[in-house]
Amino acid sequence: MNAVSGVNAYQEVARENSEVLIEQHASLVKRIAHYMSGKLPNTVQVEDLIQAGMIGLIEAARNYDPSQGAAFETYAGIRIRGAIIDEVRRNGWAPRSVHRKSREAAQAVRSIESKEGREATDKEVADLLGVTLEEYRKIVSEAASHRLLSLDEDEDGVVVQVHAKDTEATNPYLGVEMEKYRDALLDAVDTLPEREQLVMSLYYDEEMNLREIGASLGVSESRVCQIHGQAIIRLQSKMKTWHRD
Repeated sequence: MNAVSGVNAYQEVARENSEVLIEQHASLVKRIAHYMSGKLPNTVQVEDLIQAGMIGLIEAARNYDPSQGAAFETYAGIRIRGAIIDEVRRNGWAPRSVHRKSREAAQAVRSIESKEGREATDKEVADLLGVTLEEYRKIVSEAASHRLLSLDEDEDGVVVQVHAKDTEATNPYLGVEMEKYRDALLDAVDTLPEREQLVMSLYYDEEMNLREIGASLGVSESRVCQIHGQAIIRLQSKMKTWHRD
């Protein structure tokens, strides 16, 4: 066998292996896409997320290196999720005004809590922003409705980012930084008011939707959305040091 035929044979085997991986893990794309669609506005079609996720799976199958030690499903999950996040962002599903108002609210919370040494109340934040209490609650509701759970979703960017082409295999510092960020985030969650901690736990750990949480707590779905949004804004304030200026 000459060098050319050897390369061709290797490429054919690699292609066949990729096709097998793609076929075996297509259901993983659907599972991740449906899970993420539950945290996005109804205007985002799950079919579009699946299509983007399949692209991530194809890239994962082509680039997977078992010698790196990570299981393919773990590696592919990161690539699939990253591809979906990239697709959602490209389509601009969250208005820039939502990000801006969320940042301004987080800055107001940080200012009040730094000055008073205690949790900021909704009214204090609304007054500092120069809006009514109803308008402020709309801001926190939109912050929750338009936020995709990830480590990289702030419009200005978070230090640790997970994209389809950014994994521990390509960035040796990613795993360490992600661990540090998660630790800091968990510490910040522990400082939230008890009700906000509970909503965050039910939403992210137990994977309950807002309606289910509302039924569990005996409040409306819209109220749960407000509590969730307030928690997000408070966390955004506490995690300021992890965001780029």
